[in-house]
Amino acid sequence: MIMDLILGPMKDKKKRNRYRLLFILLSIPLLSFSQSDTHSYSILFYNVENLFDCKNDSLTNDDDFTPEGKNHWTYNRLNTKLNGLSKTMLAINEWNCPDLIGLCEVENQYVLNQLIYNTGLNHLAYKSIHYDSKDRRGIDVALLYRSDKVEILESHPISCSDPKNNFFTRDALYTKGVILDQDTLHLIINHWPSKRGGALASEDKRLFVAEQIKSVTDSILNSNAESNIILLGDFNADLQSESLKQFISNGHFTSVLEPDELITHKVGGSHKYQGHWSVIDHILISRAIATSEKISLNHSIGQLAFLLENDLTYSGLKPKRTYAGPRYIGGISDHLPVILTISKK
Repeated sequence: MIMDLILGPMKDKKKRNRYRLLFILLSIPLLSFSQSDTHSYSILFYNVENLFDCKNDSLTNDDDFTPEGKNHWTYNRLNTKLNGLSKTMLAINEWNCPDLIGLCEVENQYVLNQLIYNTGLNHLAYKSIHYDSKDRRGIDVALLYRSDKVEILESHPISCSDPKNNFFTRDALYTKGVILDQDTLHLIINHWPSKRGGALASEDKRLFVAEQIKSVTDSILNSNAESNIILLGDFNADLQSESLKQFISNGHFTSVLEPDELITHKVGGSHKYQGHWSVIDHILISRAIATSEKISLNHSIGQLAFLLENDLTYSGLKPKRTYAGPRYIGGISDHLPVILTISKK
C-alpha cells in the first residue's frame, strides 16, 4: 500500500516492477537495523590506534597529534578516522551492531562523543564510559554500550600503575551490567604495556598489570564462582605468555578460540609486525560462560576489506593503519577488531 502511494498511477508495468524491486532492496538494511535480537548479544574489542583530538593537552605527551605537530593531525583526518570506525562497527557483525564495544588508545570523552553522536552510530543509543588514566600519552580504554539493551550497574577504573617504581600505564576499566534484562556480566577492558624494548624485557610490566587484574577477578569469583566475567583488550601478549597464563593455567578463564583456528588465507591474527601475524587482542571468558550448555559462542577477527591493504614489503595483507611512520595513509588502525557473539540455545 505504501509503495503504491509512492509509485502512483505509473502506466509502464515493467518500470513499475523495477521500482517495486528497488523499493524492496532499499528497505532491507533499514529493517535489519530496526530488528532487535533478544536471544544473542555481541561484544567487540578494537585497538583504534591513536584516537586523539586535535588539541594540545599540556598535561600529556600528545603534541604529535595536533595540526602543528609532526603528524599534522587535523579535524578532517580525525573525522575520516571516526567515520571509518563507525563503518567498521556497523558492518562487522553483518549489520547487527555490537551491544558492547571495548576500545583502547582513546584520548578523551570528546572523541568518544564525536564517534557515537556524529557518525552513522548516532541512531543506535550508544553511550560511553571513560576515565582518564596516568598514561603519559593520555590514551585510555573506554566502553561503548547499547543503552537500549544494556543496563550498567557499576563502573570504575582499575589502576595498573606502580608509582613506587615510576611505572605509569593505562588503567583497566571494570563495568558490571545486565544485558538483555537477563544476564549479569562483569567486563574488564585492558591495554597492557607494549613490547617496546623487547618482549622479554617488558614482560615484568605485563606481569605486574596481570596481578592487578587478577586481584579483581579473584574477588569476584570468591564471591560467586559462577560469575560471568569477560576480559578483553590488547594484552600485547599471546596465550603462551606468563602474564596471560595467570588467568588461563588455573582454569578460571579460557580463550574462545585458539590462534590457529583464527587463521585464514587472508589473515593470521589481529596484528602484524615485520611480516609476522600474531593474536594479541583477546577475549577471555570465565568458566561459567565457557561451560554453559545454554549458550553457543562464535568468535572471529574482523577481516573487512577496507581494514586491510597489500603488504608490499612482506607479501600478503596487513591492517591499513592511519600513519606509516610520519606518512598519513588514511587507514583506521594497525590492529583488527575481534568480536564474540553469545547466543542462547
